[in-house]
Amino acid sequence: MFGKVRPTSRESCETIFRCFDGCCSICDVVIVPAAFSLPTEDIVMVNMDILVTTQQYIHEMTRLAGPGMKVMLMDKETTPIVSCAFAQSEMMSREVFLFERIDTGAEREVLKILKCIVFVRPTPENVQLIVEELRAPKYAQYYLYFSNTISKSDVKAMAEADEFESVREVHEFFADNIPLAPQMAVVPLLKCYETPFSLSVATFRRCSQALLSLALSFKKRPVIRFQKSSRDAQRLADEFVKSTIREDKLFESGKTDTVFVILDRCEDPVSPLLNQWTYEAMVHELIGMTNNRVSMPNAPEDGLKNIVLSAAHDDFYAKNRYSNFGEIGQNIRTLMNDYQRKAQTHQKLESIADMKRFVDQYPQFKKITGTVSKHVQLVGELSRLVGEQNLLEISELEQNLVAGGDHSQCFEKIKQLLKHEKTTNLNALRLVMLYALRFEGSSSGNSGLAMLKESLKERNIPPRQIEAVDTLLKYAGSRRRQSDLFGNKSMSEMTKRFMKGLKGVENVYTQHEPYVMQLVNDLYRGKLSEVIFGASEPTVFNTRYDNIIFFVIGGTTFEESACIANFNERRATNPSQPRVLLAGTGMHNSRTFIEQLIQLSPDHPSIGSFASLA
Repeated sequence: MFGKVRPTSRESCETIFRCFDGCCSICDVVIVPAAFSLPTEDIVMVNMDILVTTQQYIHEMTRLAGPGMKVMLMDKETTPIVSCAFAQSEMMSREVFLFERIDTGAEREVLKILKCIVFVRPTPENVQLIVEELRAPKYAQYYLYFSNTISKSDVKAMAEADEFESVREVHEFFADNIPLAPQMAVVPLLKCYETPFSLSVATFRRCSQALLSLALSFKKRPVIRFQKSSRDAQRLADEFVKSTIREDKLFESGKTDTVFVILDRCEDPVSPLLNQWTYEAMVHELIGMTNNRVSMPNAPEDGLKNIVLSAAHDDFYAKNRYSNFGEIGQNIRTLMNDYQRKAQTHQKLESIADMKRFVDQYPQFKKITGTVSKHVQLVGELSRLVGEQNLLEISELEQNLVAGGDHSQCFEKIKQLLKHEKTTNLNALRLVMLYALRFEGSSSGNSGLAMLKESLKERNIPPRQIEAVDTLLKYAGSRRRQSDLFGNKSMSEMTKRFMKGLKGVENVYTQHEPYVMQLVNDLYRGKLSEVIFGASEPTVFNTRYDNIIFFVIGGTTFEESACIANFNERRATNPSQPRVLLAGTGMHNSRTFIEQLIQLSPDHPSIGSFASLA
């Protein structure tokens, strides 16, 4: 049985077990819905900051465990949640000195001097691993924290296994998404579809749990808007409504000032296909980034092989993650100049006072050295790839395609670039995909697409990758989309594009605006289309909300994240506008998006290697 735990509140226990004696009648353990009891919850609710929310939860875990050395047991999904929220040094300052995976029980040694914080998802596999752990405990005490709601039967199974009464706390902390930025969270399900473009049972369940966690983490009872053309979006909306009824105690004090908008990636296939020109998005597009970590195995011997990009611990990155490439070049030069000036100052150690001052400032100087090395290497690699792959010319054409360029000019330019020696197979394929989307349905577009696909064959691009062009049209073509993606249907959109053309384009490489920003503006005005988006309640139509949470089935992008970050930043001068949070099933760049399309091809259920998409 679990050791006796003092209940935090009667309501806490009643929420899960519907008990009335202040603790669970089965096992004397209290499950606390953490989102309702955190001392800092008011800050979370005001800011709608998923990163701060997660940090507060983890801080609360370590606080509840009390003083003393600790080990943290995690699973494969909670590990990136913790690592994106805190650096290892910060966790060590909270006396967490050892980090382990719960599925390595046989390999871990017995350390009875340590307390154990267990932070895992409430899956049957993890519950069974905890049961096995409690039957033969390796640590002095256990503090069990789950990233989502856990069933009464699972708690009973763990309680029965706790014969040594080593468990001190059992809590629910609603941190079931990886926080990549204050306005950005993902569920690690990058290839989430099954043919024909629908979620598997397991993936659907995981998305439903992610939505539940997002709502509870901010203590909200949101209304739902969902994309009518997406069966999965409607199913998720229905399941979320059922969850609010099933977990009524958890939601009874939740505010109704928030709207969930569930949409499918098929409504905007353009954003993940474009080259990017903001720092964070460029790194992901050209090098690749997973949970704020960049792997560069081919870096020079004196270079960094693994780089962490964290705005919380890197001032330069925090200031420049959404800056365009031209600004980055100027800012990296300023950073270098500041570094050289400080380095020369430290070289002048002419007295004991100078030496003492240097010792005092050394940690900060070392940090600046690491920052300079990291960003000089990254910006240098980005600059090399931009030139090596002729990306300025390719990106200008991409932007002209999606911004309403003339067919004949775009077609001739694509043919020219497909023959260019610097054009990679990946860039060739995405140019043809963008052409197919832009000119779909027109006679000239259909005949032009057939010719461009022949050009792809001449480049020896494998047939399965060329077939992905047709898969894209089935997945996100005009017959499946309801949105006016290219501004051809709506008179207001055509007028806006015309006026923009009269004023001139400020930056030819950033003409495109993601579809999600159209939705943000529609919601801001209380004008989100009733034809395209259904609602959980009829009364939510034409209503404005203080907070908007988007969940994108099929993954999201750093371009969308940057646009939403910039929108949220404008709240400082316009407090009436809503705060927006973006979540989805993974973070796409063009390579991963195309790989997903190839996976969905009915003739190629096994995608294999994509080395030819170099």
